Amino acid sequence: MELTGKRIAVIGLGKTGRATVEFLVRQGAQVVATDEKISTLDVSDLSGAEIMPYEEGLLKGVEMVVPSPGVPPHSFLLLSAREKGLPILSELELAFRFLRVPLIAVTGTNGKTTTVTLIGHILSQAGKRVFVGGNIGTPLISYVSGPQEDDFALVEVSSFQLLWTEKFSPYVGILLNVTQDHLDYHGSMSSYRAAKETMFLRQKDGDYGILNGEERENIKLKERMTSQVITFSSQKKLSPPSLYLERGSIVYRLPEDWEEKYPISMVKIPGLHNIENCMAAIACSRILGCLPHDIVQAVSTFTGVAHRIESFAQINGVKYVDDSKGTNCDAVKRALETFPPPVILLMGGRDKDSDFSVLGPIVSQKVKCLIAFGEARESIARALGKKVEVIMTPTLKEGVRVAKSRAQTGDVVLLSPGCASFDEFRDYRERGIMFRKWVQEEGNDKVA
Repeated sequence: MELTGKRIAVIGLGKTGRATVEFLVRQGAQVVATDEKISTLDVSDLSGAEIMPYEEGLLKGVEMVVPSPGVPPHSFLLLSAREKGLPILSELELAFRFLRVPLIAVTGTNGKTTTVTLIGHILSQAGKRVFVGGNIGTPLISYVSGPQEDDFALVEVSSFQLLWTEKFSPYVGILLNVTQDHLDYHGSMSSYRAAKETMFLRQKDGDYGILNGEERENIKLKERMTSQVITFSSQKKLSPPSLYLERGSIVYRLPEDWEEKYPISMVKIPGLHNIENCMAAIACSRILGCLPHDIVQAVSTFTGVAHRIESFAQINGVKYVDDSKGTNCDAVKRALETFPPPVILLMGGRDKDSDFSVLGPIVSQKVKCLIAFGEARESIARALGKKVEVIMTPTLKEGVRVAKSRAQTGDVVLLSPGCASFDEFRDYRERGIMFRKWVQEEGNDKVA
């Protein structure tokens, strides 16, 4: 792909956007760049690009547009670019055009970060060189700027990144699950799923697709794929090649009745969903040449990722759990399934057009008090107020104060917001860090 001399617009100057600008400048492109908050950003490090206002004039003379993942498809600049017939490529697609090493891509609504991190851990422990990045850590565009000396590139990919792709197609693709999320961005569940499916439909005969075999739509997807498909399920036995649970083991069943067994006890992170993540990681690692005993050893030493169902404190007999990364209803459900009642649940933040009522059954079973905070507090209260006692607070900090005052010995206080963090925080990481800070502050003030 020749970029020299091309006038290319980059929209959005967060981490990915800045990395894209740097890559394009090194490729000899004429880069124009902007951000919705351009007046408040320090862009002094982007000396090779022309920084412009967030206005339609940005597109004058442009030959290609590269939006950052956070720029929604209904942005007026993207709508205008489409009307003008300009090519729109995501950073992921652009990086793929320059990638020289085999690619593993993990997508899905929940579990991506855990699964990517686990696969990276297994590969490293098995002596393989691997780049780990994408939607977590280093953008893929930064990696392709370097020597690319690893055995594999392993990336987490979001629906935002996949939306503007044309050729992106991994050697191994993993689809963990697809549940309601980001409807404010994609507009509908069908559009959200379609974005996830694109990379699998482009795979070739020699590629591999690893799919959650419990989802009906994935069975339909399998029929449309040309790659070799492996399925997994924590609920039922599937036709080979597949992974499933049987008598305390994860069974990896291959054609011609060949089986490998991995003890469930090797999985140290809580929740049935993490068994499923581990199944996907096993299948991927075996494709990439890791031996079973290396996989068992690596999984046994994997302790999970920060802010994902992470127990971090035990105070006066009360367990405190940080699941700040749980930003949709399915993530909240998975977190609640991990713990016995009684749970004091903290939910809230910025709504993503979620249907909180789907949590009604499990909230009724597990939650003794729901503290709804932030912008979404009234929506959460309306959806779940008939299922459980709901206390609304304007901020998470106030919600933590209420939770500490209500908690009794044997309770679990769980932050699993089911919402984005941007009403109060930069991201889910800052939200999780502040939650821990407020929990561990001295005092346990009673609420009047």
